[in-house]
Amino acid sequence: MTSSEVQRGSSTIEPPHASHGTAGARAFGPGRALRQGGKVLPEHARGHNRSLVLQTLFHQGAMSRADLSRETGLTRVTISDLVGELIADGFVAEMGMREASGPGKPAMLVDLDRDGHRIVGLDLSGADEFIGAILTLDGDIVGRKSVAVATGEGAVVEAVVSLARDLVADAHAPVLGIGVGTPGVVDEHGVILTAPNLGWAGFDLETALREALDLPVLVANDANAAVLAEYTFGGAGDDVLLVKVGRGVGSGLLASGQPMRGAHFAAGEVGHVTVGTDGGPVCVCGKVGCLEAWLAVPALTARLAAASADDREGILRDAGERLGIALAPIVGVLDVSEIVLSGPQELLDGPLAEATVETLRARTLAQFHDGVRVRMTEQGQDIVLRGAAVMVLSGQLGVS
Repeated sequence: MTSSEVQRGSSTIEPPHASHGTAGARAFGPGRALRQGGKVLPEHARGHNRSLVLQTLFHQGAMSRADLSRETGLTRVTISDLVGELIADGFVAEMGMREASGPGKPAMLVDLDRDGHRIVGLDLSGADEFIGAILTLDGDIVGRKSVAVATGEGAVVEAVVSLARDLVADAHAPVLGIGVGTPGVVDEHGVILTAPNLGWAGFDLETALREALDLPVLVANDANAAVLAEYTFGGAGDDVLLVKVGRGVGSGLLASGQPMRGAHFAAGEVGHVTVGTDGGPVCVCGKVGCLEAWLAVPALTARLAAASADDREGILRDAGERLGIALAPIVGVLDVSEIVLSGPQELLDGPLAEATVETLRARTLAQFHDGVRVRMTEQGQDIVLRGAAVMVLSGQLGVS
């Protein structure tokens, strides 16, 4: 039975959602919602209203200046001024006259100039290679490149800079910025506090890339980048937890549309939460019973390979139960409405996801949390690259 066919009480596993179709230099600052939704104080109005116009066009497509005025609540004079400024800056373009539907002169349509800029996204979470892409402002990937993972801090940085430089050269349009999703704990300034797999501790990757390439750069944890992609391009709501399963296990979280970082920038580091009071496998960190020891792709794949065909489902269900144990307190405390799984579908979808839902239902308050959805992302292995693009869109244009 596939995950899309399973229902346990009113908790469900759902198939992937269909996609729905310059703020400050730093994206997603403390207390700042991802999407701007109304007017603000006069001293902040210019930047906010500029982002509001871009956000409206980004999600709703071409419309007239009068339409923009109605949608945003801004006056026609303000809209005319802002649109003129955005056209001059190359972010908005006139698209031609609307088809006449009555008396009077047809309105001129304007839209985000979706082909006027490109974004470079980097995903450093792979075990064997770093992946980079050139993306449109709509998050579509139009070019790819990868390099083998290097060893040693200097060699790793050189490989990342070289990958980014090659992508910028192939962009064939002005590059709005570079977004990077990386393993490890990353602070608000793009400093990697710790990333043992890459040999980084206290390394300022953001500044290193900015100085090497002379472009805006934003760096975040790979799972935190991934949840932004699900929010902007995957139809996720304002309260969502994304669990990214690969070489390790991490998660990204949005609460009321606001990314959560945590007091030490380590929010979402669920991989080393102990989920086995009954012993369990030894984790790479040295502890016994960490979630990552059950769920990380290398560990889970090895156990499945050593098992008989009859035991495989039990191994997957055990991993799903452990995931549910780790996630139940998060659901209970933060009241998230959905959990998105990102990783190999052949491992995560099916018995593993079913067991996760059953465990969540057993360990949370039925009245409020039985409806929590668990689903696979539809964005596949591109989710971190697309999330890196959202980081740049938000940081440079106030769009998400």
